[in-house]
Amino acid sequence: MFESSPLGVAAFDFDGTLYARHSIIPFLARTFGWRATVTRLFVAALTSRGEASLRDRMKLMAIGRLCAGMPRTRLEECGQAYVAVLVDRLRPQLVDRLRWHQEQGHATVIVSAALGAYLRPLATRLGIDDVLAFELDCDDTGVLTGQVVGGLNTQGRQKAVLLRAWIDQRWPDQQVTVWAYGDSSGDRELLAMADYPTWVGRSAA
Repeated sequence: MFESSPLGVAAFDFDGTLYARHSIIPFLARTFGWRATVTRLFVAALTSRGEASLRDRMKLMAIGRLCAGMPRTRLEECGQAYVAVLVDRLRPQLVDRLRWHQEQGHATVIVSAALGAYLRPLATRLGIDDVLAFELDCDDTGVLTGQVVGGLNTQGRQKAVLLRAWIDQRWPDQQVTVWAYGDSSGDRELLAMADYPTWVGRSAA
């Protein structure tokens, strides 16, 4: 699947980078309705009291509770249907960069705090090699438990950790050149590990 000595890896954040907007709340609203989505996220925001790490955990909890009890296949169907919305709002200049990397023979990967349920089928459509994203766990019957795989959001330092592990697993003890694209403070560590970092839009505050 991958060459033993790739020219490089190009890692793309999704929301605000490859995609021009935020994707997760509209997806949840399409899937569960605006009332349920806003209620869960509002309660999470009140509970977090502005603390960043706690706010992050509350986001995971809110999304988990929305999805708990849903068959995984149903979530995947909703994710597949959402791809038609996403492709119309991809940033043309970032799609051009993606195509350039693919033409150069670089491996490409999305590293995002958005849901893998829709990023994975989008990646297949775009010819992207892999997705490192926010994934929900399911039980042995294929029903979502409401828990997050790994218990962590794919944000901040975790993005860099996941990408490094992904690279090391595929090309151990080899020098791999990394390009990274991001738009916010949540991408800071990801871009810091790259040989060629690119801030999209404005620099992170």
